[in-house]
Amino acid sequence: MAAPARNHVWVGTETGILKGINLQKRQAINYTDVGSLTKGQEVTAMCWGDPQESEVFLGCGDGTVRVFSNEKSKFTEIHECRGGEGTFKGLAVVDNALVTCVESGLLKVWKAGEFDSLEVQVGAGIEKMRQCETQNQRFGTGGKENDLKIWDLERPEEPVFRAKNLRNDWLDLRVPVWIKDLGFIPGSEKIVTCTGHHQVRIYDPSSPQRRPVLEVLYEEDPLTALSITPDGRSVIVGNSHGNMAVIDLRKGRLLCALKGSAGSIRSIQCHSSMPIVASCGLDRFLRIHNYENKELQHKVYLKSRLNCLLLTSRDKWEEDDVTSAAEQDVKEEEDEVWDNMETVVDKTSKKRQGVQIRALEAGTKNPTRKKKKCA
Repeated sequence: MAAPARNHVWVGTETGILKGINLQKRQAINYTDVGSLTKGQEVTAMCWGDPQESEVFLGCGDGTVRVFSNEKSKFTEIHECRGGEGTFKGLAVVDNALVTCVESGLLKVWKAGEFDSLEVQVGAGIEKMRQCETQNQRFGTGGKENDLKIWDLERPEEPVFRAKNLRNDWLDLRVPVWIKDLGFIPGSEKIVTCTGHHQVRIYDPSSPQRRPVLEVLYEEDPLTALSITPDGRSVIVGNSHGNMAVIDLRKGRLLCALKGSAGSIRSIQCHSSMPIVASCGLDRFLRIHNYENKELQHKVYLKSRLNCLLLTSRDKWEEDDVTSAAEQDVKEEEDEVWDNMETVVDKTSKKRQGVQIRALEAGTKNPTRKKKKCA
């Protein structure tokens, strides 16, 4: 039986490979059989299968969702989740049901053994669907010319919140909409979005105002990914030029920049308790930054272009190595016990074998036959 996979980061690639990275051991493992890959299996979305993080769900470009078991260190299931057009832009699990959203705007709930799945049209041009961690029945969607909407699966007929675009600019021209990523601020109802027009916006559904309550501009390149810190006070954004920054959500100002990336950033995720953030993108590197002191703690080259990642919520990484070392010691002890055991041999067989050996030494073919006396 394969040992459980004790990785700190899981990464999905453009070529359809799932990679597991153990940062303490500084090793990366491919868990996908490269020989079985076909065109169109690009990993475009990932999520945990349960709160214990024992399974990783991968949304692939061919419309399938593959399930990887951490305990068995192998893929155990493949779900056919074809519907709508385009690749997966979001993936989540709600009450043992799988929720998917594709580029054409079809949000669908897949329940095991049920053919009539819940379908919600959230609008075309979707770039991102995110699940609210505190209210897992709520989802946020947005995309190109498709402004932010919040959906409740218990009342899917209409969105519970529909954002309103900004007023026309000083030339009286309509402000374009292009949401690239979004996230729910912990401990509140507010939502943060980043756009392809380098805007970071905060929306507050509890207020009567449907327009952003705060907007921050970051550089000139399109923003591609974001992640909110556990305390909800800051957001970390990345753009298509490879720049990352920490922005204060209370005052709307730039706190610091996280340097090192050389290509478009595709995915960012903050740790749930430690002040670290993982990022990956087209330059094929996984990076782990400390966003408090701006230090680059880990940098791992993974050979393929990286689309998305999952960062474990475990916060005692050193204990993983201790556990692995203990398991290795137990295995070595067992091997030593087996090696020191005396081999049990059948006495009759051993006796016959000895007779044959002696017979060969004596040059006699059949030592049991008595010689006849000469007359």
